[in-house]
Amino acid sequence: MQRQIEKIRTTKETDIKLEINLDGNGSYLINTPCRFFNHMFEQLSAHSNIDINLEAKALDNNFHHLVEDCAIVLGCAIKEALSDKKGIKRYSSIILPMDDALILCALDISQRPYFKMDFSIKEEKTDDFETVLFYHFFNTLSYNTGLCLHLKMLDGYDCHHIIEASFKAFARCLAEAIQISGDKIPSTKGVL
Repeated sequence: MQRQIEKIRTTKETDIKLEINLDGNGSYLINTPCRFFNHMFEQLSAHSNIDINLEAKALDNNFHHLVEDCAIVLGCAIKEALSDKKGIKRYSSIILPMDDALILCALDISQRPYFKMDFSIKEEKTDDFETVLFYHFFNTLSYNTGLCLHLKMLDGYDCHHIIEASFKAFARCLAEAIQISGDKIPSTKGVL
């Protein structure tokens, strides 16, 4: 089973080309106009072992649209690459530390999208990234992938560390949940 997908999405606001390989080794080539977002996508790839090539342009120079549209494209690509989800582990959770930050992440590839985030970030920006976009990325990704995703900050004060630890925690959970561990769809319903 080949779990590789290429997606292209062009609107009046963004132009995005994405290639993923769910069975990769975490290699990446990320190019967006937002430095911090690039850094987060690199963490996502490296810690999930998903190969990600992303070329994204903000045609309207609005990072809100860029972040949201990248989440749409990534979510749709992951969902398509998982196909019928036969044999995947489905669930995963982790508590991940990064310096002052301690993040809980739990997810279920259920096709019943739900996103809950419990965070306290006071800063409006870190580098060139508006911290409000952190929520928008994971909310949009959850709904386009079909994930039930919970992210909770257990501790932390540096917003860079909090956001980066969240991307790493999500990546580690995703890596485990998409692993093939059998030959059945992991649901008593027979479908996900």
